Amino acid sequence: MKQGGSYANSSGGVLEGLVEFALTKKGFTVVRYKDWRLNPSSYSEELLLKNVPYEVLYKHASATEFVLMSKAYNLNTRIECKWQQVSGSVDEKLPYLFLNCSEKMVEPHIIILLDGGGAKPGAIEWFRDACEKFNLNEATTSKRKIDLMSMTEFVQWVNSVFK
Repeated sequence: MKQGGSYANSSGGVLEGLVEFALTKKGFTVVRYKDWRLNPSSYSEELLLKNVPYEVLYKHASATEFVLMSKAYNLNTRIECKWQQVSGSVDEKLPYLFLNCSEKMVEPHIIILLDGGGAKPGAIEWFRDACEKFNLNEATTSKRKIDLMSMTEFVQWVNSVFK
């Protein structure tokens, strides 16, 4: 039986699988970033890249689960997945995640997919407020946007954008 971190990792893998499923049903091809980077022109223009690198606040390398790229829909969206089924450390990491999204991730749209039902309500409220303030501030300048979504909200977004 899995415990602690290995359980969280396998549960997070289920969340990532749901993202892949929802987007492949809409015609996206899933490709590892390291494969795509070697020869981008050999792939379609409707892609879900996996394990996409970026530099975090502490100036070391990290990776996000996905970047969604669509020429047809003019999208370049980074998708970060966080699964928290029981109360734990994800809550404490949300401010750090938000700062990385707002200061280090360069895509015009970032989706933080947070689900599992274990996050503290105050943490979710804080994150939604932080996203809303960021989006209001950026609306007239960079036009960058950060959205916090549950899996249900993500599927609704996918269905409304990719009709």
